[in-house]
Amino acid sequence: MGKERTYITETVAENLSDKTITNTNFSLYVFDKNSARIGEGYINLTNVSAGQTVKFQITLSASGTPASLTVFAGAPRTVSITVNSVPQGATLTVDGKEAGTTPKIIEAAIGKHTLEFNKEGFNPGKFPLEITSRDASGGSVSYELGNAAHDTIELRDGSVLTGDLVSVVGMQVQVRIGGNTQTFDRNQVKRILLTEREPPSN
Repeated sequence: MGKERTYITETVAENLSDKTITNTNFSLYVFDKNSARIGEGYINLTNVSAGQTVKFQITLSASGTPASLTVFAGAPRTVSITVNSVPQGATLTVDGKEAGTTPKIIEAAIGKHTLEFNKEGFNPGKFPLEITSRDASGGSVSYELGNAAHDTIELRDGSVLTGDLVSVVGMQVQVRIGGNTQTFDRNQVKRILLTEREPPSN
């Protein structure tokens, strides 16, 4: 095997069918003059109307001198990757589809993906993930969830409440929990941790 090089080629694709191509992947295989496979790449076509011609660039990796190229329509190669979050136990969504809770091993096809994380008490987050033809299975990514989305009220009896502090007036502390406002005696409250919020817009 020779040293791997990256090639960029200008490409034109035409949709010869009578239907719009919403999202289709094609695998590319690169061969040398002896018909030995020396590299690969991929094409992703999105929202190509019937009869439409699109121009784009393809990036190929090959360990040798390319002599021919074959396009294979079908399921592209996938890569196994462990997705984790800090803290763990977040609901994971991959490209809009629920995938379970973190940590989670997913199968990701070559291309660009969007990972979304949701966990009660934390601000949700998104993470862009791109899998290339050079990536191998066994890797991992970790996403740190944002600040707590709600205030934390610790009571003297040891219980911890998560909600939104409404007011502290005299000996009364009002907290909104799940849409309902609860009132506590100030002596019941041991500690209040306030989360940072954007100031209200005028």
